[in-house]
Amino acid sequence: MQSETFKIENVRCSGCVKTIVEGVGSLPGVASVTVTVEDDEVTILGDGLSRASLAAKLAELGYPETGG
Repeated sequence: MQSETFKIENVRCSGCVKTIVEGVGSLPGVASVTVTVEDDEVTILGDGLSRASLAAKLAELGYPETGG
């Protein structure tokens, strides 16, 4: 199983977490999505994941990668 972790912006509440989990979780190959609000971090587990596609989906949802 593959793991991808992103530092992201704009995560402030449980509603944000729900949006990320449902939005990213709907992508093919995604098995689980864990959001850590305190660290502005999301970890995605699955098979055949494309980091670029995951980052694009996060940005589309309003949570762009910070790059740091």
